[in-house]
Amino acid sequence: MARRRGQVDEKKSEAILDAAATLFADKGLQAKMDEIAKLAGVSKQTVYNRFASKLEIAQALASKRVEDIIAPLRGAGDPQTVLETLALTLLNRVCSADKVGSMRGVALVSVEAPEIAHAIYEAGPRRSLRELAAWLAEQTRLGRLNVSDPEEAAEMFAGLVLGHGHLRAMLDVPQLAPEKRRARAREAARIFVVAHASPPSRLAKAKTS
Repeated sequence: MARRRGQVDEKKSEAILDAAATLFADKGLQAKMDEIAKLAGVSKQTVYNRFASKLEIAQALASKRVEDIIAPLRGAGDPQTVLETLALTLLNRVCSADKVGSMRGVALVSVEAPEIAHAIYEAGPRRSLRELAAWLAEQTRLGRLNVSDPEEAAEMFAGLVLGHGHLRAMLDVPQLAPEKRRARAREAARIFVVAHASPPSRLAKAKTS
């Protein structure tokens, strides 16, 4: 069965983003649009039809990764379960070998073009923190948690989960093994929920309202 045009376009966009991620990791902004097109198996014009510049490609990559990371926040479950799933997702993204190069690529970009690095941060990590902060605020409103400063708490949770993860990635030293990632995610979620537990009286009131 032939694929619809939209499906074909989506496949091409994914191929372009995958190619760009590989090349950015290796060359930073020195990667050229025609190199991206060649690796993606599309024409240079096709790349420009979807992304006007390398900045747009970088922002799209960051946004795509954020959607994968924050997916657990869209689901159901008690706060500890959701946060544990989010933590494991985040650890797997940072610790996997194919993501190490991506972080180095961003580091290269930050030297060559700090304004692009800033845009990547806003579209990626900063957005994920805002999404988590909004979720924490909603959990507080529902009486499931008691978070006085959701934005600060979101950043602290990320630090609790990752530890030296980003530093290990940048220096290419061994990362946490998969079984240790699961244990880290579980413990980080437990510690956070205990630290931000809602007062029993408030939780009871929220359940009856």
